[in-house]
Amino acid sequence: MDRYQRVEKPKAETPINENEIRVTTQGRMRNYITYATTLLQEKGSSEIVLKAMGRAINKTVMIAELIKRRIVGLHQNTQIGSTDITDTWEPLEEGLLPLETTRHVSMITITLSKKELDTSSAGYQHPLPVDQVKPLNEYEEEGEGSPRMRGRGRGRGRGRGRGIDKDFVSLIHCRFLYCSFQMVIIAFLDSFLFFLWFL
Repeated sequence: MDRYQRVEKPKAETPINENEIRVTTQGRMRNYITYATTLLQEKGSSEIVLKAMGRAINKTVMIAELIKRRIVGLHQNTQIGSTDITDTWEPLEEGLLPLETTRHVSMITITLSKKELDTSSAGYQHPLPVDQVKPLNEYEEEGEGSPRMRGRGRGRGRGRGRGIDKDFVSLIHCRFLYCSFQMVIIAFLDSFLFFLWFL
């Protein structure tokens, strides 16, 4: 593809609901979390919907887990799928024809709700125990929103309460592996059906 360049397509202006948050790789986790907690705590929204594609999926899972640890009683439902994106390539040399390629991109939709969701859904998760939820002011976001407890001693290095909770990191890792496994299954089924279509 060295002799081609991809044609930038204008993004489709699809309407976004107020409680819908589309996560991208460029956006800051802190901003997403702040907006989500504002919707749930100040604007009276009963649920929010996080959506992401491709490389932003990992970030979205982390954001959802952080929000659940700041607001008590949030039910979660996770849906994973894929979509086809067609890219158009223009030749950089004479004599070549334009090309179109199609790529499969994974998608994730995470719904966090104060009300009970469909418990029979494969992606449903019960609210966290109350003792695992801490108010917003007990977290300190550093960098891209890593959860750190505020230290109570002097200085910036050591001290009780500093550092990332290992259990929290392990849980995030397990949740992400679960989502990744589902995405692998979906990608396999897509490829298998695509193969059957050519038979």
